[in-house]
Amino acid sequence: MEILHAIILGAVQGITEFIPVSSSGHLVLLMRILDIENTSLFFEIMLHTGTLVAVIVVLWKELWALLKKPVQALTGFLILGTLPAVIAALVFRGFFEDAFFTGRFLGISFLITSLLLSLAEYLSRRAINSGMEQKDEKSMKIPDALAVGFMQAIAIIPGVSRSGATIAGALSFKLNRDFAARFSFLLSIPAILGALMLHIMERLSSSYTAGVEAFSTTAIIAGTITAAIVGFFAVRFMLKLIREKSLFVFAIYTGVLGIVILLDQYLFGLIF
Repeated sequence: MEILHAIILGAVQGITEFIPVSSSGHLVLLMRILDIENTSLFFEIMLHTGTLVAVIVVLWKELWALLKKPVQALTGFLILGTLPAVIAALVFRGFFEDAFFTGRFLGISFLITSLLLSLAEYLSRRAINSGMEQKDEKSMKIPDALAVGFMQAIAIIPGVSRSGATIAGALSFKLNRDFAARFSFLLSIPAILGALMLHIMERLSSSYTAGVEAFSTTAIIAGTITAAIVGFFAVRFMLKLIREKSLFVFAIYTGVLGIVILLDQYLFGLIF
């Protein structure tokens, strides 16, 4: 069953990493439902690695342009957008790991995602309807990149969607919808690579004391491959959806999910 569970979690990760409903929040919730315990952050990081492969494949043209000309404004914006999450992860790592293992803030975090998406969609639509000029990578400013990066830092908490928070930050600062999505997904690359490198360094150090993984190596590989395949289609779907459709449907979904989880946490106790 562990391989099946890993594949299910990989599919959920692949879908929810790029659709703004929080992949980490859904992993925490699903692991509770499937009664999966004693896992560390390594499995989640490997699933994120699968989605990293997906976003690299989909956005390879943008990445190749950055590699051919690394000294450009977009590179600087990606670095600035990554810094807040790096600082937050180092300073508050214990808090974030506790939130992941316990799911303590999951209901509230889903409600935060719903609020962020609703507010961003409202501000974006109002700016478009008023004829306000939308920014792209040529007109983006340093405060815009830092604001999006701050949103990504908040989204380390399970239940707060990384893609949702960063896209919400980009739309709130008047970035056009197409560039907001692409910048959000490009920003996921250094974030995932950083988490993976940190975990590898800890594994190699004598001070590493994490618990036993809930999945075997084979199951982790199966989950990672599933996340990559499903994530590939999710990225392509989301890039098109953000350009053409509203994000309110995701705000409704995360809002309802947050309320249901809070009811279970404080009243019913069926899962938490």
